[in-house]
Amino acid sequence: MNLINPAESLFEITERYPQTVDVFVRNGFPQMADEQKRRLLGRSLRLDIALSMKGIDLSVFMAMLEEAASGDGNKSQDAENKRINIKGLLPCPVRLPLQEAINAFLEKEGLQQNVNAELKAASMGLDWLKDDIGSASSVQDLDDIYISAGFDLFFEDDYFGRFIKSKDLTDPLPWKQINADFDNESHKLKDPESRYGILAVVPAIFLVNQQELYQRPVPQSWSDLLDEQWEDSISLPVSDFDLFNAIMLTIRNTYGMEGVAALGRNMQKSLHPAQMLKSDRTKSQKPAVTIMPYFFTRMAKAGGPMMAVWPKDGAIVSPIFVVGKESKKQELEKISAFLGGEQLASILAHQGLFPSLHPEIDNGIPMENKYLWLGWDYINKHNLNQEFEVCTAVFDEAFQSKKSLV
Repeated sequence: MNLINPAESLFEITERYPQTVDVFVRNGFPQMADEQKRRLLGRSLRLDIALSMKGIDLSVFMAMLEEAASGDGNKSQDAENKRINIKGLLPCPVRLPLQEAINAFLEKEGLQQNVNAELKAASMGLDWLKDDIGSASSVQDLDDIYISAGFDLFFEDDYFGRFIKSKDLTDPLPWKQINADFDNESHKLKDPESRYGILAVVPAIFLVNQQELYQRPVPQSWSDLLDEQWEDSISLPVSDFDLFNAIMLTIRNTYGMEGVAALGRNMQKSLHPAQMLKSDRTKSQKPAVTIMPYFFTRMAKAGGPMMAVWPKDGAIVSPIFVVGKESKKQELEKISAFLGGEQLASILAHQGLFPSLHPEIDNGIPMENKYLWLGWDYINKHNLNQEFEVCTAVFDEAFQSKKSLV
């Protein structure tokens, strides 16, 4: 006879069987360790619905709860320790193909019961991951592998930063070297301290509306875009936090705070990449240049006025990071090898146009096309979230002061 009904709320289960709290905490529900959250959140969530929302197998989770509820704590603990949980936040074009590839691999290897991979679209935002990581009191409260673009989560002590510094989380990828596109004198993306793995990058390039140039030359570099002739002429992906953060910090590092102010002065408006592609068809305020992920430029209408330009000083990149538990490195070896393998690298590079760091992949990017990388020296010497706050303040002030003069 089953002790637990999947239609019960999380609160009802944990109230009747307090020993199940640890099962929830270790398997995707760290907020259940907080008594107040357990009562408030737990009352509103049925077990089957909560597991479905997180993409967790009901039968596997039920088995762990039953073992804990029946008092067989050692067996339940063993099952939890052997289970591998992966969480990721990925750009929309590759999220589903990567999830399908991982699921197929797990089925082929007979690992469906031992590995749970939950990949969500970057458009959902970071809050769901921040809640889990921010409430973790130790690395044991975390999942085993995390994948996400951008700098927000990985360097801030409130989130992954503290676990990186303690070396509880490290680079799980098996690569001894990385793709030659990213291993040269101008930009070495491999972390020399093996703290952070990078699967691929999201490059930011220009989409130029040739009808809006008005005798201005086509901008060929970021330094060109900072010139005052582009005032009130540029669209930026402000709502795409991962890419916008990378742009702000890299401009700050490369061209100084004056460059950040110039970009704020030159911004006309913020657009989503899908809106940027249609900006030439708007009736007013048509940006001459839109800054956007490389992926979206291939959707531009052929023969139209929109022209893609890869900056000569390099496409600014937002890395897709991956970290894993050092204590479980051996258990993670097979899945880490697959995550860093050629199949997923090909999906990233060829379906998503997110150039991969896999050493054997041809990213299809001409050798003359450079990348502009923030750099490990800058990262190691600065608090990135504080730097971004300062950059944003300077950027906003320049943008607003321009508007006040109109």
